[in-house]
Amino acid sequence: MIKPARLLAVAAALTLTVAAAPAASAAPAADSFYTYSGSEPLSSYAPGAVLKTRTLSYHIVGIPTPLTAIQLLYRTTDARGNPAANVTSVVRSPNGDTKKAISYQSAYDSLNPADSPSRAIAGDVTLGGLLPNGESLLVTPALLLGYNILIPDTEGQSANFAAGPEYGTNTLDSIRAATKAAETGLTDSTKFGLIGYSGGAIATGWAAALAPSYAPDVNKNLVGFTEGGVLVAPSHNLKYVAGSPVWSGVIPMALVGVARSYDIDLKPYASAYGLKVLAEVENASIINALGRYPGLTWEKLVKPQYANPNSVLPFVDAVNKVNIGSAPTPSVPGFIAQGNNGLLEGTFGNPPGIGTGDGVMVAGDVRALARQYCADGNRAVKYEQYDLLSHVGGAARWAPEAVLWLNDRFAGKAAPSSCGHIAAGNSLAPEVPTS
Repeated sequence: MIKPARLLAVAAALTLTVAAAPAASAAPAADSFYTYSGSEPLSSYAPGAVLKTRTLSYHIVGIPTPLTAIQLLYRTTDARGNPAANVTSVVRSPNGDTKKAISYQSAYDSLNPADSPSRAIAGDVTLGGLLPNGESLLVTPALLLGYNILIPDTEGQSANFAAGPEYGTNTLDSIRAATKAAETGLTDSTKFGLIGYSGGAIATGWAAALAPSYAPDVNKNLVGFTEGGVLVAPSHNLKYVAGSPVWSGVIPMALVGVARSYDIDLKPYASAYGLKVLAEVENASIINALGRYPGLTWEKLVKPQYANPNSVLPFVDAVNKVNIGSAPTPSVPGFIAQGNNGLLEGTFGNPPGIGTGDGVMVAGDVRALARQYCADGNRAVKYEQYDLLSHVGGAARWAPEAVLWLNDRFAGKAAPSSCGHIAAGNSLAPEVPTS
């Protein structure tokens, strides 16, 4: 076992590294590790198969730390069911064993693959990559508690922001790959917990929902999932953040990411201004987009005849596919948290049938999802609503609670339940196209 002095040294190194962060550089040069170049077609490999491995120092803002990361290129499945290659990083705890691990889904929220967690861990420094670098401060406590940490590139190698089902398969196949690579020390009997906030909650929620059908081998070893700041029905978020001085910038980002994932051409529907905005965010991080388009709405992005989003049939089809309210109910315990004071972050929206949220995520949708899980038979669902906190503040409140909640699941304690005590939420029914 690692001595306490060693643990303190690792924690200090991580903290000092963030404090000494250099200015973000331009996007890194191409890295061949991310490309599958085998002689056999990718489709010949099972999901989760390991294609490449490498071992390197865990970096924060380009500076190596005492921790070691094992990176895996593995086979997964994209949103259209096609085989794809993706990368995950496995960080071994200096104080742990191979019996327990946490899959941490980053909220890196970028349309640029260069901003992915694996590239930040490998030492690349980009503006958008500062988000996964900063999350090292959240990962560190779990490492020091003895958990091995998986950090998948949840958006895939095309950075398909907001494409939930793809986030889910990327996450589940990351776990499969980690248990197949001898270098990680993890096995098919290692227990896993899922954790993620905001963009990381997209991956966490979809992985938990898809696990019983897509990856039953993974599902049998899941102890639970915890998520906060949750995206449920993106069509509702579109209306909620419309006109916001800050969060409206996610509208074009989500449109580009989901369109990219499902191979949709938005150009025929976009106004001249919309074409300009969509082009500007094509490779943007959320750092670039927040506050960049104050007052932006769907109507400003499209031609007048498409002012009703439901008149754009490819849009309706896509948003219904990424509505997690239509996905299966997870079979493992869950802890879901959601802020509800978006006024603190400049979002004043309260659309009929949608209501308020944390500035970007809709609280009524999250309540409805938690209630749906309870009604579908998963009574081990805990829900907390932070009525005084916005999206950013909610993360600070949720994170320590989430780690403690997972600790109890790994310890085999009975999961608490809020079922029967969750206020009513919104309808999560699929959107209906209009002619």
